[in-house]
Amino acid sequence: MTQQVFIITGALFGMLAIIFGAFGAHALKETLSEDQLKSFETGVKYQMYHAIVLLLLGFNFEFSTSAMYWCFTLGIVLFSFSIYGLVLSDSKGKKLKFLGPITPLGGLLFVIGWLLILLQAI
Repeated sequence: MTQQVFIITGALFGMLAIIFGAFGAHALKETLSEDQLKSFETGVKYQMYHAIVLLLLGFNFEFSTSAMYWCFTLGIVLFSFSIYGLVLSDSKGKKLKFLGPITPLGGLLFVIGWLLILLQAI
């Protein structure tokens, strides 16, 4: 794992969070219920938070580990992207229920990533 990979991944996820956030706020505002919009926004927020973490780890590469990278990267994919899929499919009346159990796995990976940062600091 290289420093460049951390930074590129963080920047890509950060950029996508801005795009998805704008898409949710403008294009989906009329399509989604208030609860669906809040869920979508939660996915965007957690994606952005962890994109920033990836950038910080990339710019502090001597502190970082590949396990941290994978926890945050897979956490974003499993947590945020499953929320996007759940919300968008539900808005079309065809909720992809298999995504429901995937979301907490992404959350667990976030927790493990933060734990790894804590352990590295100790």
